[in-house]
Order: sequence, then structure tokens, then C-alpha cells
Amino acid sequence: MYVLSATLTIRLPRELKEKLRRFNVSWSKEIRGFLEERIKQLEALNTLKKVFERSEKRKVRVESVNLIREDRERR
Repeated sequence: MYVLSATLTIRLPRELKEKLRRFNVSWSKEIRGFLEERIKQLEALNTLKKVFERSEKRKVRVESVNLIREDRERR
């Protein structure tokens, strides 16, 4: 199966690149995993923001004192 992809290029300080070479790690895989996880976090935050905004519009403004009084009077 062919997956469409794009190339992302970053500029690193030479010293950091030299340090990365010392380790036998698939940095592209590491970075891809980090980006995927970060996108999940941002999508979740975006969803929460939308839910919060929608709930703000639906809030019923009621004095809690009145509700407590009514509840006590029913007893």
C-alpha cells in the first residue's frame, strides 16, 4: 500500500547533530512518534475547548441560594 507523505526539514545546531550521531536511534521514527502524540494532545485540547464553549452557551443562570431554599421547603 502506498502512503502519501511529505518531507519535513529542520535546521539543527551542528553540535546537536553530532550528538545525535553518537546514538544508534531512528531519529525520524522518534520525531514522527513525538509529532503524532503532540497532534493527539492538541486535537483533544481543541475538542475540550469546543465543548466548553458550547456548554457556556447552554448554562442556566440560577441562584443556588434559591435552589437550596426551595429544596428545604419541600422537606
